[in-house]
Amino acid sequence: MKVSLAATILFFFTIVSMGCNSGYTPKPRAYFKIDLPQREYQIFNQEGFPYSFEYPVYANITKEVDTTGNNPYWINVNFNRFNGHIYLSYKTIGGKSVYKIKTATGYRDSIVSNSFETLREEAYKMTYKHTIKASGIVDAVFTTDNGSTGVYFYVAGEAATSKQFYISDGKQHFLRGALYFDASPNADSISMVSEFLEGDIRHMIKTIQWK
Repeated sequence: MKVSLAATILFFFTIVSMGCNSGYTPKPRAYFKIDLPQREYQIFNQEGFPYSFEYPVYANITKEVDTTGNNPYWINVNFNRFNGHIYLSYKTIGGKSVYKIKTATGYRDSIVSNSFETLREEAYKMTYKHTIKASGIVDAVFTTDNGSTGVYFYVAGEAATSKQFYISDGKQHFLRGALYFDASPNADSISMVSEFLEGDIRHMIKTIQWK
């Protein structure tokens, strides 16, 4: 039987009308549920290191690759299940640091004396270089039970790092830490993990002892 053009058009609009009345509601964007572990800590107290602290049993520690030989006490606290790392860099107040300086003929080494003021300024500079992506940075001064002082930085927005800090006795030891994730910065997707690991960072800071 031959179907008229008018009948075909009527059938089409009937199907569309039924689809529009189906009550479909788009679901909000969501992320996979993350099971967070129970907090439990172990001690890092490696021989020869000028500091010790407690860190989570669900993390592991590796030494930072140092081809220069100038930073033997730089380590990474790795949270492999979360693709996160806390990078810890240690410098001795009164010691020397080597920096690469760009010149017209290339790069050259520049040796700088580590005063507390220069190390503190460097810590601020390293944090505030993320202002391009960050929606805000808040710093909070703290003092630990053993008399060490430092600053804790909250970095909001889509920056590569969300938490940074430095801690020092002001005389000999200076330790800087920064939390990074092996993923494209997305505050919504990593916020729960970042907030969870903040508790571990604070525990590490509280238990830092100098040697």
